[in-house]
Amino acid sequence: MKVLLLAGGPPGEHEVSLSSARGVLAAMPHPTELAVLAKDGRWLLGEDAYEALRAGVAEHGTHPFPPPVPWPHYDVVFPLLHGPLGEDGVIQGFLQLLRRPYVGAGVASSALCMDKDLCKRVLRQAGIPVVPWVTLYRGEPTPQPPFPPPYFVKPANTGSSVGISKVKADQDAAKALAEAFAWDDKVLVEQGIEGVRELEVALLGNIHAEASVVGEITYQAEFYDYQTKYTEGKAQLHLPAPIPPELSDRVRATALEAYRILGVRGMARVDFFLSPQGELYLNELNTIPGFTPTSMYPKLWQASGLAYPDLLDRLVRLALEP
Repeated sequence: MKVLLLAGGPPGEHEVSLSSARGVLAAMPHPTELAVLAKDGRWLLGEDAYEALRAGVAEHGTHPFPPPVPWPHYDVVFPLLHGPLGEDGVIQGFLQLLRRPYVGAGVASSALCMDKDLCKRVLRQAGIPVVPWVTLYRGEPTPQPPFPPPYFVKPANTGSSVGISKVKADQDAAKALAEAFAWDDKVLVEQGIEGVRELEVALLGNIHAEASVVGEITYQAEFYDYQTKYTEGKAQLHLPAPIPPELSDRVRATALEAYRILGVRGMARVDFFLSPQGELYLNELNTIPGFTPTSMYPKLWQASGLAYPDLLDRLVRLALEP
């Protein structure tokens, strides 16, 4: 079985994707080759792709889209492009046109999970609790948020906390909105919850998914931002989370229900907030979670008894299921 790994992508999560790719290439139990999408939208293949991986960044590529890849040569494609173009259904649609099996969620579920606004609307309609929010669009008047500070301002379609700000006073909202709108035409303003705990669970499977143990993330930063996520030692993952068994069961069951409702396949990391009053909110469902040395998705499975190479083998084989 031969695998093609796609990494890199636009600015924002480009370096994170290459870091994830290094981890996957080191542990993948199947022969694997690499293609890298540079920040300028062009592709690198062969030794050029591995040079970009060693450098940790690819500013400029060589080949336009679609890259001259011998697609039938590969049994499975593993898109490891975090964020736009990789996690929003774009590359998934291209691979479906090629009739190439690929790891992870399909077009519709990828796009739905990537758009934080639409995902929240679907989950709320299904009765799954989400944190209150309002949605703003570029060019429209900015209303006063219906809740007091603190609140979060975030682009609708980024990951890894890119473009997210915590607003502790209304006079700081304009700067936060400018930052978010630099990344997207649609922005969420989301109510902050003081004293919240952050819980995560990893899912694996197609129609019948499995849930890992539940983990808890703690950190000293103002919130779980980009630097905290990807700097070794900035955040601590507690495995299993120090929560009652009945709460752990509820987190896992809620995550699996959201996975089913949103039509996800392959994998996901599902993030929750737990308020001091014991209220559980589903925050996000990530269809291409990080695979870097500090990433929670492989750590959650390792704590559940599934080693990194075995996890990658499972993902590849899930992609081949009808």
